[in-house]
Amino acid sequence: MEDLIAVGVTVVLLVVAYFFGVIGEKKHYSSIRAREAELSGILIFNEKMPPALYAGHEFALVSGSVVMSSDYFRQMIAALKKLFGGRLTSFESMMDRGRREAILRMKEEAVRIGAKVIFNVRLETCMLTKNQGGGGQQGLACAELFAYGTALRARDLPQRKSA
Repeated sequence: MEDLIAVGVTVVLLVVAYFFGVIGEKKHYSSIRAREAELSGILIFNEKMPPALYAGHEFALVSGSVVMSSDYFRQMIAALKKLFGGRLTSFESMMDRGRREAILRMKEEAVRIGAKVIFNVRLETCMLTKNQGGGGQQGLACAELFAYGTALRARDLPQRKSA
């Protein structure tokens, strides 16, 4: 009987974790979409050097960082998928939200300094786990995502000539 209660409590906790995870993810995606629309005027490029017409303008380093974590339900699903192989969609969602959030934070910093364009944008990722016991990586799945680039201050941006 005690085993049945333990299994029941585990199942209830997993269901609750699943629903709270889905609700939290939907809220975060909604926030991301709204902020992306608001910051769509800030252009980002991964080109190393800005075009020559920007020579002599003022530049500054901007960055954005976020640490994302997966919930326990999604970790259990990922652990099962690792046994059989395939895409870990639960972690793909976490990484997608993290990349988009880091880029948004970088754009927000660019707005604070008065920049309209960011060149040489790069993304770095670092997986964070807590080792429990032996040599394997176990524990909560977390990742830090870091976006950085060179922002061009908006004072004297050249206007594009129409043909």
